[in-house]
Amino acid sequence: MAELIVIGYDDHQVAEEALATVKDLERDHVVRLAGLAVVSRDAEGETHVDTSRRVVGATAATGALWGTVFGILFLLPGVGLLTGAALGGLVGRLAQSGVDDRFREQVDALLGRGTAAVVIMASKVTEDKFTAAMRPHGGTVLKTSLSDEDERDLAERLTGPQR
Repeated sequence: MAELIVIGYDDHQVAEEALATVKDLERDHVVRLAGLAVVSRDAEGETHVDTSRRVVGATAATGALWGTVFGILFLLPGVGLLTGAALGGLVGRLAQSGVDDRFREQVDALLGRGTAAVVIMASKVTEDKFTAAMRPHGGTVLKTSLSDEDERDLAERLTGPQR
């Protein structure tokens, strides 16, 4: 099961510090990352995405899935208005698996002007250790899950059947 975790912060610097903690947790095998980014909104409301923190060992399917989920959360306003059959079907499948309009609206509300969020897609999270390590940073946590079946199905739609 893949966990999608968005942690919102009022201060971009705190988000960067939290991101460093997540990377430490990955090295300590507390979390297994499939995607990691910092998203911020400037004073004008413009969204900025920093995905330069590539996750080592991510497969093409995982990368495609992360990119799609990420795009739907932050970069595609009005997803409900999409007309393309393939993308529309993918959005529908994501909605069935937990990344629905309600979650997107919560993420959008969390990320106000002048704020930042750490966005984590993880295939494994040791909850108690993760929570304890992240607690000093504060923040508001939003979380949803993709079942293994949904994750596989989405990956196949994006990259073709996996062997």
